[in-house]
Amino acid sequence: MPLPQSLPQPNPKRLAVRVTPDARRHIAAGHPWVYDESITSLNHRGGPGDLAVIFDDDRKFVAIGLNDPASPIRIKILHHGRPLAINRDFWKARLQAALAIRVPLSSSGNTTGYRCVNGENDGFPGLVLDRYADVLVLKLYSSAWIPHLADVVAAITETMHPKAVVLRLSRSVQSGALHGLEQGMALFGEVPNGPVLFTEAGLHFEADVVQGQKTGHFLDQRDNRVLTGQMTSGATVLDMFAATGGFGVHAAAGGATRVTSVDLSAPTLAVAKRNMAHNRRNSTVAACFHETVVGDAFEVMDRLVRARERYDVVVIDPPSFAQRQSSVEGALRAYGQLTERGVRLVAEGGLLVQASCSSRVGADEFFATVLGSAGRTGYKLHEVRRTGHPIDHPVTFPQGAYLKAMFARVERL
Repeated sequence: MPLPQSLPQPNPKRLAVRVTPDARRHIAAGHPWVYDESITSLNHRGGPGDLAVIFDDDRKFVAIGLNDPASPIRIKILHHGRPLAINRDFWKARLQAALAIRVPLSSSGNTTGYRCVNGENDGFPGLVLDRYADVLVLKLYSSAWIPHLADVVAAITETMHPKAVVLRLSRSVQSGALHGLEQGMALFGEVPNGPVLFTEAGLHFEADVVQGQKTGHFLDQRDNRVLTGQMTSGATVLDMFAATGGFGVHAAAGGATRVTSVDLSAPTLAVAKRNMAHNRRNSTVAACFHETVVGDAFEVMDRLVRARERYDVVVIDPPSFAQRQSSVEGALRAYGQLTERGVRLVAEGGLLVQASCSSRVGADEFFATVLGSAGRTGYKLHEVRRTGHPIDHPVTFPQGAYLKAMFARVERL
């Protein structure tokens, strides 16, 4: 099936750029960003997606990247070292390299939902590509990709042969000039007429690839969900910030007797119910009692603490609390408050699973906050495991890391 005619044909201009010595050193070390203040000269401002060619003081090639004049990260580096043409063959080779990392997932036979391209960490700065069975979702976080979209989508379809490729756009991209591109449109094939069913470690889930959060599912927590499911035999489970119920489904499949899913969004919890229903043929899931509670996490946890409720496993997986650097202190305070409530809800010797997806909050800060908050509340955490990024969310530069979680047994001091 041909690509939409509305896709602009690749015709990017080139601009010559010089940057500070520090920026050149960072580029040589593999850092994918050049900030606006690091640019010392350029021959013209250029538009989104123009190819910014960075030279050193002797006019030797340093790197090439995407120009993004609307962003403080002015240049998204694509390649450094020797000159290289940026064309369909380039994108295809870059995509194939990313897919090679995911072979353990793609060849597993029991997982058809995973991230195929993880932005900068796979050499596609500001772009992610997620797979849900035979449907791919391409999400853009920078309008710099629009002039290259025809070549990128062609590389994707020729390499992966999907049934459809659906376009998702970040808020910042939606507000710009889109050349006829629309949120949720099909870049290839046809837009699915309903949720797309896929598998995760043998369990069944649905993804709303057009309007769902992220690209339709929280793919990055797959390994933590699987690990949780391995620790829930005979357990009662409280899943805070449950979203579409991934932790709860894995807990039920692992033998949990009761799962309570809490989230502020009633429509999201409706998806959690359906995801549990998608797995009712699994006898352990069918035997698990599942209830949903709509409400603010802090208020619900306070209510449960007052009622002296206890659970064998408490999962706390909140959204990012630190969208900007100035929010870090408040984010750490919120994590601590969640820990204080969480340990009070875990039965003696039970399991606390607490995660953070805030890139601006470092792993050391997060884990210290969780351990310290538990101690000040009168509980000791016996760590079982700390986890980070799964294989389909690789990290190749410091700012690319965001996900961390702690699994710990809870003891009253």
